[in-house]
Amino acid sequence: MTFESRGEQGFDLPDDVFRLLRDLIYDKSGIHFTDTNKYLLQKRLAIRARDLNLDSFRRYYHYLMYDPGAEVEFERIWDAITTNETYFFREEAQLRAFVDEIIPELIVLKSDQIRMGRKPKIRVWCAGCSTGEEPYTIAMMCLERGLYDQVELDLFASDISGAVVHRARQGVYREGSFRNTPQPMRDKYFTREPDGTWRVKDCVKNVVTFGRVNLYDTARVDLLGMLDVVLCRNVIIYFDESSKKKVISSYHRRLVPGGYLLLGHSESLISLSTDFRLKHLKHDMVYQR
Repeated sequence: MTFESRGEQGFDLPDDVFRLLRDLIYDKSGIHFTDTNKYLLQKRLAIRARDLNLDSFRRYYHYLMYDPGAEVEFERIWDAITTNETYFFREEAQLRAFVDEIIPELIVLKSDQIRMGRKPKIRVWCAGCSTGEEPYTIAMMCLERGLYDQVELDLFASDISGAVVHRARQGVYREGSFRNTPQPMRDKYFTREPDGTWRVKDCVKNVVTFGRVNLYDTARVDLLGMLDVVLCRNVIIYFDESSKKKVISSYHRRLVPGGYLLLGHSESLISLSTDFRLKHLKHDMVYQR
């Protein structure tokens, strides 16, 4: 019986194969699917198995384990299983803390570069950036405050999904991305397209670099070098405790002493790490190495 003849709803995922696929995905990405998420995984991976003309999840698992095309297929899996809900100016108070308090503090700490006649360089990583609204928001806020005249801001943004990184590079958005965007900011930094979408202007696009990074790939993360700030907001909620500890540890390795880690408001380092201290700023609370 083929996949097509049974239909997507009839393409069953046996419990033992579910556990094999779940553990394989976990080992590769740190993304954890509980037993209650079985149907979600079944629905999303059935599409992938169908595209490969495989008629069972067991054969799909075998493909992922032994086929030369497995690495490319994992990239398709990340596109299929990750959640990409985001919008401009999300949790804006924390972004104000970053722009109005953290960057000025880092400028003071790098005053030796200023004395040598150079702009201080500040390296920032937006980890798990989805379709790019967060890094573009940061870029707009920095442009508004004239910070690019004061610092060399190296703003890198990444996601595990190549599809959403491609969308971020395109910089084209629909109304749902602007639910918290002040109208003057939209008018100033976006161009209305004939189809009703909004395209981010080059002055914003050109100051953000995008790439695909699996947060669980420590070797790839280490290639980023030392960083002043890591923003990983509303990302680790999809990891179990062990995965969270591994990812947070990699952030600690990459941050310079005194560097900052910004998590989402629903996330914390309680029971995960003692390598950071919670710092109270005017606009929000953040973690500092």
